[in-house]
Amino acid sequence: MVAARGSGTRGPAQLVLTASVARRYYLDGRSKVEIAEEFALSRFKVARLLEDARSTGLVRIEIGHPGVIDVELSARLMETLGLQHCVVTDTPDDHPASLREHLGAAAAELLTEVVTPDDVLGLSWARSVSAMATALQRLANVPVVQLTGALARPGVDDSSIEVVRDVARVAGGPAYFFYAPMAVPDAATAQVLRHQPEVARALRRIGSVTRAVAGVGAWAPEQSTLYDATGDAERRELGRRGVVAEISGVLVDAAGAPVTSDLTERMIGITAEQMRAVPEVIAIVYGTAKVRAVLAAVRGGMVDSLVTHSTLAEELIRAAES
Repeated sequence: MVAARGSGTRGPAQLVLTASVARRYYLDGRSKVEIAEEFALSRFKVARLLEDARSTGLVRIEIGHPGVIDVELSARLMETLGLQHCVVTDTPDDHPASLREHLGAAAAELLTEVVTPDDVLGLSWARSVSAMATALQRLANVPVVQLTGALARPGVDDSSIEVVRDVARVAGGPAYFFYAPMAVPDAATAQVLRHQPEVARALRRIGSVTRAVAGVGAWAPEQSTLYDATGDAERRELGRRGVVAEISGVLVDAAGAPVTSDLTERMIGITAEQMRAVPEVIAIVYGTAKVRAVLAAVRGGMVDSLVTHSTLAEELIRAAES
C-alpha cells in the first residue's frame, strides 16, 4: 500500500485519513464515489488525498520524537472500534515512562491539529495526560477546564490543577480549575465541596466541553490511580459489581455501563452522563493489561478517540474481533 511520510503541515489525523482512503482505493478496490460516501468527503477531497498518498511514498512518519506513527495500524484500529481519531505509535513498550513520553508527544500533535478556537478543552489527570501537557507546544486559543479533583499519589509531583494551568498557558485561554480532592470520605462532604464557588464555577463549565483528554484505568492494582487510592473492601465490592475500568473517576462494567456506588457519590468531578455528552473524548492509554478497560470505555461511549502504542492496538483488535 502507498502511504505517506509526514510533513510539517500534516497532522496525525490527516495522515490516518490519507492512509484509510488509500487502503480503500488501492487494496479494497473501492471507487472514489464509494470512498467519498463512506468518509463523508467530496470526491475532489478523495482525489487530493490519493494524490498525496501517491506522491509521498512511505507508510510510517516521524512526528518529532523517537516514536513513529504506524499509519496502517492506526487506520485498522480506528475502523475496528469505530473511533473518531486514532494514533498508534510504533514504540518499544519495555518501559512505562518511555511509553508515556512518546504517547504524550503524539497526543500533543493530535490536539494541536484537531482543536479549533470554537472548542472548549477538558482535561482529566493521568500520567499520560501530564506527559501530553509537557510536550504541547501550540494550541488554539481555547478555555481549558479541569474535569476531576486532585488525587494524592506518592512520588508524583504534578496535579490536575497544574496540568490545566500548563495547557491553558500554551493556549492563551482562560483556565477553570479548582482545589478539591477527587474523592472525599462521605457524600455530604462532596455535596458541600461541589457548592464552593471555585469548584462550582469549574463544574458548571463541564457542560460546555467539546473535546476532552483523559486516561483509562483498569480496575486492578497499579493500573488505576483511583483503584490504588481506594480501600481494600471497597475495591473488592466494586470488582464484585463488575467494574473493569475507570475513566476520569467514572466507573464502568465490561459492557461500558456506568456502575454507581458510594464512591460515585463521593467523587468531585465529571459524571458519566457528562462524559458521554462530550463530543470527543481522547484517551491516551498504554499497557496490554488495559485491553478490557479500553474496550469497555469505548463500548460505553466514554471514549471516542485513542492515542496508544502498537502492542496494545494489536491486542485491542484481536479482542474486538474475537
